[in-house]
Amino acid sequence: MNYSQLKVFTGNANPQLAADVCECLGCELGDVMLRQFSDGEIHLQILENVRGVDAYALQATCTPVERNLFELLLMIDALKRASADRITAVLPYYGYARQDRKDKPRVPISAKLIASLLERAGADRILALDLHAAQIQGFFDIPVDHLFAAPVLIEHYRTAAMQDLTVVSPDAGGVERARAFAKRLSAPLAIIDKRREEANVAEVMHIIGDVEGRNCIIVDDLVDTAGTLVKSAEALLRQGAVSVSACATHAVLSGGAVERIAESPLSELVLTNSIPLNDEAKQCERIRPLSVAPLLARAIQSIHENGSISTLFI
Repeated sequence: MNYSQLKVFTGNANPQLAADVCECLGCELGDVMLRQFSDGEIHLQILENVRGVDAYALQATCTPVERNLFELLLMIDALKRASADRITAVLPYYGYARQDRKDKPRVPISAKLIASLLERAGADRILALDLHAAQIQGFFDIPVDHLFAAPVLIEHYRTAAMQDLTVVSPDAGGVERARAFAKRLSAPLAIIDKRREEANVAEVMHIIGDVEGRNCIIVDDLVDTAGTLVKSAEALLRQGAVSVSACATHAVLSGGAVERIAESPLSELVLTNSIPLNDEAKQCERIRPLSVAPLLARAIQSIHENGSISTLFI
């Protein structure tokens, strides 16, 4: 079945990205009223007819995470109760994804909880970008399309035509991502072995692979405090790397991340607009933003037409 009408709605998380996606699709952004009661509760209303439409609720669950998540849940519930034919939750950034397993006593699996909330709210399908762990797809009992920003990032480096490249995974968990990146750039792979004692605290141990005399690109899914990233860059330079740049999909950039990046030996940090950059990050000369709006728009169009999105992975 092909749906006759496509509509995209968004909350306050990243309205510019939603507007850019709609521009690529050639449609108007759906009309949503978002207000706040005096006690802080969110008041949401869809201000147009959605009966029988193919609806897309686009919202990154970034800072403030709980508010943006709840806006998304309310939007999905409102669309469901307004008789939208199909509701796809589009998550450029999936918050709470870093707790995807029970690795310590008495901790939640928050990534599973978020999946359950989205399904219970009424989502029929999920479109996500660079999940922190691919197995999060298995937490859903509805279809999940998992996009990667790699084609956007790789095109940037192909255009730059850097020589003597080595792609570096910042930890063992990111090897698969970095290997795919290295394959497309025809570059060798190196791995940084680190030990994380607690959240947001990591110590670089040693480097597996030859980086001497090479221009290194650290590839990760997100940059949070940037502490690990800066330590990784310093370790690579100590091992003889000529230069170190980095790229990641999600610009979480919490705490003093931007200041650390500005003072680091990184030549460049390439990020996408899956999460909107704050004013400090926009002014940092070392941070280069790329847009994933065309990628998301092509995926939405393919889903709407019941086509394949596998061509977007190449």
